[in-house]
Amino acid sequence: MGMDGAVRHDGLKDAAATVDAAALDNARFGFERAQPHRSAHRVFYITQILAIAAVIAGFVWAIRTEPGLTFGVLHVAALITFGGAILVRLVAASSLERILWRLADPKTFPTYTILCPLYHEANVVADLVAALEKFDYPTEALDIKLLVEGDDVDTLIAALAVSAAPHIEVVIIPACAPRTKPKALNAGLSRARGEFVVVYDAEDRPHPQQLRASIAAFEDGGDTLACVQAPLSIDNADASWIARQFAAEYAIQFREVLPFLARLNLPLPLGGTSNHFRTEVLLRSGGWDPYNVTEDADLGYRIARDGYRSSVIGPPTMEEAPVTFGAWLNQRTRWIKGHLQTWLVLMRDPIRTAREMGLAAFASMQIVFATGLIAAFAHGPLAFILLTAMLTPYDLLTPADFALAIAGYCVAVFAALTACALSGSLSHARAALTMPFYWPLASLAAYRAVFELILRPHHWAKTAHGLSLRRRYSFDAPPKSHVSAPKLAARGRA
Repeated sequence: MGMDGAVRHDGLKDAAATVDAAALDNARFGFERAQPHRSAHRVFYITQILAIAAVIAGFVWAIRTEPGLTFGVLHVAALITFGGAILVRLVAASSLERILWRLADPKTFPTYTILCPLYHEANVVADLVAALEKFDYPTEALDIKLLVEGDDVDTLIAALAVSAAPHIEVVIIPACAPRTKPKALNAGLSRARGEFVVVYDAEDRPHPQQLRASIAAFEDGGDTLACVQAPLSIDNADASWIARQFAAEYAIQFREVLPFLARLNLPLPLGGTSNHFRTEVLLRSGGWDPYNVTEDADLGYRIARDGYRSSVIGPPTMEEAPVTFGAWLNQRTRWIKGHLQTWLVLMRDPIRTAREMGLAAFASMQIVFATGLIAAFAHGPLAFILLTAMLTPYDLLTPADFALAIAGYCVAVFAALTACALSGSLSHARAALTMPFYWPLASLAAYRAVFELILRPHHWAKTAHGLSLRRRYSFDAPPKSHVSAPKLAARGRA
């Protein structure tokens, strides 16, 4: 950068707030210092390495001594694992109950902090701020933080151009490792003034009544309710085949699976955006782990370990799906890597984890979260085996295997169709027909994730936004019977 560029950059910094050294240090290292056993900074503990080595050695020994018995046991275990996962999906999809939502109508609105981490998002900042300005919430009670990396001049310029309102603050996060979203969120949290805090990504278009619905949910849920997740919906599903499949996944996850878990008071693997927190509880839990690249799922389970609950609300947030295979692969690799980080953290001391969150929650984590990881690794090989069995005379699979494969596909189609009814988008029905061709792609991302976990565990593969046309969405109002709420006392944070 030349002299003129340096002066220009310094002028931009003067126009925004910069995180001070102490806050930045805490955003980077505070969580690990306070809760080292829950931080993903260290990937493997020696006990985990020894356990993995023992499992591999035991498997090799079993294959060499009793190959028939070994494959038989693995076969039964696979049938039980995938059968259980299919059953959970079926039960979740069978409930066509929409998420009930109502809107708080307090006399005095508590301050609400909105954290928006931005990196290379100059092209969508204006759209984000325009969406946030549509909130059915008094502007004087809003505390919007646009969190911009210090070396991202273009996004900083774009953010400053739309931040003239007094409730919008542009915060510069000095460029330093780890270059992750949760580090930026921690820095923003240190400046939060709200009693409640929510995270939105740059491409988000949240429902105007989402904040009021969140407050009503916290009011109904009591002090043990720490977080509520709004459903994420894709509004560019028609951009490509991969985007359509992504949209169907989101609809099933946020319209069926998470509400099902919430009804049972089980932990939620949160989405990366539109999760609303009680600020006090979030601070008490340590904020976000800056070294976990799926900080959302990690925090959802950590909240449960701390004795709190998560739930869901109805007003959605519209999001943009990746439209190319390359963009999808990079994003999915990061997600699976982060899920592996989260699972490894949870399993450092499984007895302690089970004691903290409860046996039911621990079992739910294994069924929903760990089985999802297993499926990502298995889809590709299983698809190859299934195709080979269908095209060759060899008896590679039993009738039970074919029955399970057919059941899995039928339940997936059923889940996608019921998601249509819940989200009002027919794109999920179109995606259901070709889902079996989509699932094996997850294995490519899973194997890449293992290499990244070993070689660069904290690398954040950034997803570009604003690359496709998005459907204009007209948000529906909630049913009138769910609009009003009892008065909420003012408890804003200074």
